[in-house]
Amino acid sequence: MDFALSEEHQMVQRMVRDFAAREIAPNIKDHDRHQTFDRSILPRMAAQGLLGICLPVRYGGAGMDFISLGLACEELEYVDTAYRVILSVHVGLNGLTLLQWGTEEQKQRYLVPQSLGEKIATYGLTEPSAGSDAVGIQSTARREGDHWVLNGEKMWISLADVADNFLVFAWTDQEKKRARDHTGMSAFIIERSFPGVQTGTIHGKLGVRAGNTGWISMKDVPVPAENMLGREGEGFYIAMSALDNGRYTVAWGATGLIRACLDASVRYARERQAFGVEIGRHELVQQMIANMQLKYDTARLLCLRAGWLKNQGVRNTRETSLAKWHATVSSFECAADAVEVHGAYGYSDEYDVERFLRNSKGAVIYEGSREIQQLIQAQYALGYRKDRPLRCEMPAYDPVVWQQEA
Repeated sequence: MDFALSEEHQMVQRMVRDFAAREIAPNIKDHDRHQTFDRSILPRMAAQGLLGICLPVRYGGAGMDFISLGLACEELEYVDTAYRVILSVHVGLNGLTLLQWGTEEQKQRYLVPQSLGEKIATYGLTEPSAGSDAVGIQSTARREGDHWVLNGEKMWISLADVADNFLVFAWTDQEKKRARDHTGMSAFIIERSFPGVQTGTIHGKLGVRAGNTGWISMKDVPVPAENMLGREGEGFYIAMSALDNGRYTVAWGATGLIRACLDASVRYARERQAFGVEIGRHELVQQMIANMQLKYDTARLLCLRAGWLKNQGVRNTRETSLAKWHATVSSFECAADAVEVHGAYGYSDEYDVERFLRNSKGAVIYEGSREIQQLIQAQYALGYRKDRPLRCEMPAYDPVVWQQEA
């Protein structure tokens, strides 16, 4: 077993770390305080190849592997969660799902401009009355000739008010909807320009205030039949496979947040004095810092394992779920301890740890809550849950194939 990063991985790590320090860090406090999303960051991320980092070159991507995607997420969230979220939805939930399930025509029409950053994409599963209960969605699609007509509402959608393309899920079989039979759900690619599509931004969030989160309204939206992703009735499987990719990016991002809390706490503990010594000399402060180090190392190892499996083309639902559960819960605990280390100053946005604490809570909930991940792990351990082969599996990473131009 070799846990060392390759030269290419180290290059990605340095590049994204420098980019985040230069392009994000100087203005993040203002964007967080005013709850504004910096749209200008998107073309700058595209120029670095980040919006297609792990997608094949022939589809406009940078042709790098899944560990490179993870490292980029870690470095972005080290500065602020909002910028990792961009990769989670644009690349993880949408782009990789198109790569896995899309037709060649769909990849050329949608994946290529998305990888290049010419179009921004997101993912719409959650609804006002359906979060963890994906089968509880109410959106519907009815067939009319050569197109489908979609109706429904999506809520808590990252980049909702920014994206050009949306991957959404709806019931195409009403009888199966009433029976809660997930084989009646289907997936669709819709464009902002389609009649009947409206979006809005949600304000007043606890955290990720520098990110865009909103809603999507679909009222009699005509969607060409060729914009169905996968086959009719495969929507649930597509949604769950997309979440494998999304949870992977969330886990890596939470790992970056843990490291940010650790670094900030170490720095403050060496600067601040109490009772005549650096507070880092006090054993209870040392205990909190030691726990941060433990949680960072374990989260990172779980992420590396999931990334290695993804590179091999091996199904990694269980491993990614575990990484997401451990890393996100640990990031929340580490952020709370980092505030404690900073004392009263930690309660002020003068220091970053206050923002880290607010940001960390969301990841415990979205893309499968802590409780959902616990159930998943228990079901695997008890033998109640087994992964069945998908019609379209995510291909293994092959650098020759991924970096071919045609």
